[in-house]
Amino acid sequence: MIQKNTAVNFIFKYFDDLSATEMYDLLQLREEVFQIEQNCIYKDIDDKDREAWHLLIYKDKGLMAYARIIPAGISYDKYVSIGRVVSKTKYRKEGYGRLVMHEAMKEITKLFPGIPVKISAQAYLQKFYEDFGFIKVSEPYLEDDIPHIAMIAD
Repeated sequence: MIQKNTAVNFIFKYFDDLSATEMYDLLQLREEVFQIEQNCIYKDIDDKDREAWHLLIYKDKGLMAYARIIPAGISYDKYVSIGRVVSKTKYRKEGYGRLVMHEAMKEITKLFPGIPVKISAQAYLQKFYEDFGFIKVSEPYLEDDIPHIAMIAD
């Protein structure tokens, strides 16, 4: 768990407001986990980033966790979406993934009140997302050769 005396810095910005350093940090973390650690070649830099809100959690000067929030009508017609949820491998058991999801859900209720959230979750993380109110709404399917499930939260 995150130590109580450890200060974390939340940055929540729309794409156009991200600094070059913040963009570099988030792309580096996504590459480190989704492409290198998971050995998965896919198009990470999609046009959705330009339409998304980005949540970055720093500890000291290092990016610990990240998620992007995509408005309804981009990934799903009637749902807001959270994607690219990631935490730094070295600190994975310290609670940063839970912290970024908690903050993302909080921001969604402010920005998009009353709009449900849909995610495409890696299947092995079903319980993790259930802890945030998501329910499984599909059978497993392959996305970039990794088993995923669709999940929805109101």
